[in-house]
Amino acid sequence: MFRTALRTVLAHKARLLMTVLAVMLGVAFVSGTLVFTDTLGNAFNKQSAKSYKDVAVAISASGPGTARSDDKKEDPGLRPETLDRIAALDGVASVTGRVSGFAGVADPDGRLIGDGWSNSGTNYAPGKDGKDPAHDFTDGTGPVEPDQVALDRSTATRGEYAVGDRVRVSTNGPVKEYTLSGIFTTEDGQVNAGGSLVLFETSVAQKLYLEPGFFTDATVTAAPGASGTRILGAVEPLLPENADARTGDQLAKEQAEQIESQLSGINQMLLAFAAVALFVGIFLISNTFTMLVAQRTKELALLRAVGASRRQVKRSVMIEALLVGLFASAVGFVLGIGLAVALRSAMSSFGARVPAGPLVISPVAVAAAFGVGVVITLIAAWLPARRAAKIPPVAAMSSVHAVATMKSLVLRNSIGAVLTLLGAALIVAGASAAGDNGRLLVGGGAFFSLVGIIVLIPLLSRPVIALVQPLLNRLWGVAGKLAGQNAVRNPRRTGATASALAIGLTLVTGLTIIGVTLGQAIDRMTTDHISADYMVTMASGGGLDESVVPALEKAPGVSAVSPQRSVYLSIDGKDSFASGVTPGDIERVLTLKTVTGSLDTLKGDAIAVASDTAKSRGWKTGDTVTVTYLDDTKARLTIGATYEPNEFASPTLISTALLDPHEEKPHTGQVFVSMAGGATEANEKALIDALGDNPAITVADQQDIRNMFGGMINTALNIMYGLLGMALIIAVLGVVNTLAMSVFERQQEIGMLRAIGLDRRRVKRMIRLEAVVISVFGALIGVGLGAFLAWAVGETIRSSIPSYELVLPWDRIGIFLLLAGLVGVLAALWPARSAARLNMLTAIKTE
Repeated sequence: MFRTALRTVLAHKARLLMTVLAVMLGVAFVSGTLVFTDTLGNAFNKQSAKSYKDVAVAISASGPGTARSDDKKEDPGLRPETLDRIAALDGVASVTGRVSGFAGVADPDGRLIGDGWSNSGTNYAPGKDGKDPAHDFTDGTGPVEPDQVALDRSTATRGEYAVGDRVRVSTNGPVKEYTLSGIFTTEDGQVNAGGSLVLFETSVAQKLYLEPGFFTDATVTAAPGASGTRILGAVEPLLPENADARTGDQLAKEQAEQIESQLSGINQMLLAFAAVALFVGIFLISNTFTMLVAQRTKELALLRAVGASRRQVKRSVMIEALLVGLFASAVGFVLGIGLAVALRSAMSSFGARVPAGPLVISPVAVAAAFGVGVVITLIAAWLPARRAAKIPPVAAMSSVHAVATMKSLVLRNSIGAVLTLLGAALIVAGASAAGDNGRLLVGGGAFFSLVGIIVLIPLLSRPVIALVQPLLNRLWGVAGKLAGQNAVRNPRRTGATASALAIGLTLVTGLTIIGVTLGQAIDRMTTDHISADYMVTMASGGGLDESVVPALEKAPGVSAVSPQRSVYLSIDGKDSFASGVTPGDIERVLTLKTVTGSLDTLKGDAIAVASDTAKSRGWKTGDTVTVTYLDDTKARLTIGATYEPNEFASPTLISTALLDPHEEKPHTGQVFVSMAGGATEANEKALIDALGDNPAITVADQQDIRNMFGGMINTALNIMYGLLGMALIIAVLGVVNTLAMSVFERQQEIGMLRAIGLDRRRVKRMIRLEAVVISVFGALIGVGLGAFLAWAVGETIRSSIPSYELVLPWDRIGIFLLLAGLVGVLAALWPARSAARLNMLTAIKTE
């Protein structure tokens, strides 16, 4: 039977091509994902180990700690005296203090190099040999004067800087110019992620990021033969309460675990989409083997007649599937390795530097690739093999086609109906429950509904296609009539082909509706809640310098300026998040609808609270509350107003004048600005000039704010579309496969049609229309189910997005249906051409 199976595979290799392609693409997705993440993990782990290779102990201070002896004020970090005592310990070769924070560098056009969060600065810390062990200079030297800086090589290249050039650098304060003293290479992870690193002279870095004479971190290097664990034990008693120390090995291990955790998320996401692609491939494979079994009915019957048992016939088909799976897995695995290499190169082209390292092909990746490919193929071929084994020899010899029994159809439709109803009930229950529990119910319901619809699709095909049959007859005559009839001739085959497209379109439609709805909700949120013309923020997401608000107030054309100064207050003994704002201006930059009282009371000893917060705390306008500031000072303030909740305003508003005496270093996340004449190029330039053309400060108008949030949604959608593209490609192959094998199966019929007058042009049209009907039928099922799921998911998140309203993007849905029709036309090119070129006499003689 093995030889028989092998000969069968070789004899039908052209018909098995699409099955091989489907398995191959799915396996390539799986193996490429595993090789890619393994390679990245290995490269980053080696980089991490290299970074801590010479570190015996690493020390980090998290904030104010041991009090100073002079003024009882807590230390902001590690004292130099502490580092000196550590340096004197046995086994310690050297101690290097570090202080770091945000630093942005401008390119020749004045724009920020990097994306903000990955831009950093630290101090140059040369050892006894005059070199900083963390940075290898390729040109020049480290900064030793207050007006000097050094840049990493990537930043210097992107900024077109050379040693001796003047460089504009921004920290959280105004932009300053420094002379470039040197260019270095580094294994810093943020630089490898596309950011930048600036080295300052130590006293300058301390003044910028902490306080003169103090460090936030320190690394201890061991003398030859010394143990890092023993040094750690000696270091810990010398540290202040706010400091933590760990060995370099511990840090390397922790960072490796973090890298593994981060890559695990990417791995799981990519594998989830690979699973979708493979699930879609099951329908293609099952369809192929079903049609092959039907076309080889007499051959299989002859095997039964000469003594082959049912088990042997079934085994023969399964061996064929095994051979196909092994071949497709081998080719797919090779393609997956190529995909991993391409993904790694793509990351580099997008500015993310991946550390050098070999391509990692683990045994798990190999086993997963072949295991998935073979198992999926065997699962898909099991039902066709079972049907082949159940055909009696005499019945098979007398008929080319095995007709499904009424009992099997009733059972199938009953199971499909039960699963669909169960899924729909879970989806509706999840939508009603909302929250995390609701989303879990919706997810379970989506699974059951999708499986149920797939089971019911053969039943649905007849009535749905019957609706468009009159249109086909009217527009395309005989070719259209035959196309419609052919599409429903074998409902199971049509259903299996349409199912593949339905799965892909369900996910694409659902994601699109949710994405568009969220995008418009953000648009409404911006329009309804912000009346300012501009929002000023730091590109790094950190706090703005105190000089920003006065500078903006002096800019020409400014009519109102209010910061959003984040602060935690204790109000009547309960911690509350509040914003320090400018009274009189805050209501001109944010749309604050007063419920009770007046926001003008913020100019006095009063606060304003959101109406929902006031209700939950039992407050009303005129009540007096006890407010405890961060410095533990207490004050009695009046609730002067309540206002409707605003997405850009904290639950509590307080005047910056009341906060100033109690905050040493206030944190201002945003500043809102209104200007005479609104948002114009001239007004934007006026603000940029007032801020000193600072590359690290972003001046965004309302459209920019919408793009900031909407852009993330569009990027996520595009990634999803790309990942689902593999599933859609496999679905298209399924349409091609079904049509090609259908043409082969109907050679005699097509020959007869040609003989009675159907010309080649109309034969091609018949095949193309059949493909379009099947494709659009699958697309309609997918769009309908996707819209239903999008509604349910939307209901679960409605409470957390006040401006959420479901939006059906009819334009995109129309595009999806048109693309489905186009898919049908393209998929029919080869089968239609083959059908039109059939020789009439030869086709008529075909059995």
